[in-house]
Amino acid sequence: MTIVVTGATGRLGGRVAARLARPQRLLVRDAARAPRIAGASVAVADYSDSAAVRAGLAGADVVLMVSAAENPDRIAQHRAFVDAAAAAGIGHLVYTSFMGARPDATFTLARDHWATEEHIRGAGLPHTFLRDNLYADFVPALAGTDGVIRGPGGDGRVAVVAQDDIADAIVAVLRDPAPHAGQTYDLTGPQAHSFAELAAAIGARYHAETVEEAYASRAVYGAPQWQVDAWVSTYTAVAAGELDTVDPALERLTGRPATSLAEVLRQRP
Repeated sequence: MTIVVTGATGRLGGRVAARLARPQRLLVRDAARAPRIAGASVAVADYSDSAAVRAGLAGADVVLMVSAAENPDRIAQHRAFVDAAAAAGIGHLVYTSFMGARPDATFTLARDHWATEEHIRGAGLPHTFLRDNLYADFVPALAGTDGVIRGPGGDGRVAVVAQDDIADAIVAVLRDPAPHAGQTYDLTGPQAHSFAELAAAIGARYHAETVEEAYASRAVYGAPQWQVDAWVSTYTAVAAGELDTVDPALERLTGRPATSLAEVLRQRP
């Protein structure tokens, strides 16, 4: 079975590539940055380069499509990749989506994932969607240099999930995709936490902002509006209760319990 892994130069795709104990093809934008993995070949393509994507996916039985970096053109990039995958005649597409993906999701970037899922369905590709919750690994980055997590998350809760757990779930699907065709899995941690609890876990504190305060406190970065909307809506999605579900799918896929936030933080350098 020919497996193609995209995003192998990143945190998630790199984890998946390192775990696959069989020949695989890494589809990357920069061959010089591709991880050195025994038995792995390397193909080069940007998601928007349809001809290069088709060549890189030729003969693929199953493809991991790691979502592209956040940018205003991400939906167009995803659609171009999916169309090229369909033209290449791949057997199965595994897409890393986001929990609660829908057209009216509070988290603005979850809407991108919904649009991508719909395009994959429309392309007629056998597929599996893995909808990740927020990454537990990134919790320490939520705090500012003053040791405060600020955002309009209220008392909402979020079932943060370990990237290593997600990688294990992806590998399970890639190795035997047929039973997972047409399935959508929510990948979460074993417990939902409030922002106050997340802050306490990293020795910080939480300051609950209003939405107006959140936009004002982030204006200093000079980021484009779409990005600020994404930052703020990460918190408002939690406040709205859209990320608090604890789902058993990860344990069913990996055969072991999901990793707790405390354990993820303990394992960090």
